Amino acid sequence: MNLIVAVDKNWAIGYKNDLLVRIPADQRFFREETTGKVIIMGRKTLESFPQKQPLKNRKNIVITRDKNYTVKDAVVVHSIEEALKEVEGVPSEDIYVIGGATIYEQMLQYCDVAHVTKIDFAYQADTHFPNLDEDPEWKVVADSEEQTYYDLEYYFLRYDRVK
Repeated sequence: MNLIVAVDKNWAIGYKNDLLVRIPADQRFFREETTGKVIIMGRKTLESFPQKQPLKNRKNIVITRDKNYTVKDAVVVHSIEEALKEVEGVPSEDIYVIGGATIYEQMLQYCDVAHVTKIDFAYQADTHFPNLDEDPEWKVVADSEEQTYYDLEYYFLRYDRVK
């Protein structure tokens, strides 16, 4: 299973239920990686999307504790276990965990690949991702050349779980 995330230099991922920054090349990378695949997210992540609607051309699985929550064109589950059951039989490489922080933390143990866009800037943030650089179970196996968006520098990194 994969996860995909954009982090700042302090591994922050969000502020007030929104992304820290929108970088067109990062959004394009996200779209290319996840289109046609299964994406797993929390309710707040879904509600941060335009019109609070599921992403097109993907199977959207939304995890929420709210038993009455429904959303058109998405599968709503109420636990990590239910989400895992929903993806049984789907090739691991076709599943992407896309946030938010609580879902990342709970699903990290099930992931073998992490696609991380690392932005060389520290934002004001209230939500963080676990620092994979400090986790001996993860190592960088691929990184891009330095990318720039206006005055921001960032890199596309791939971390693999050490077997």
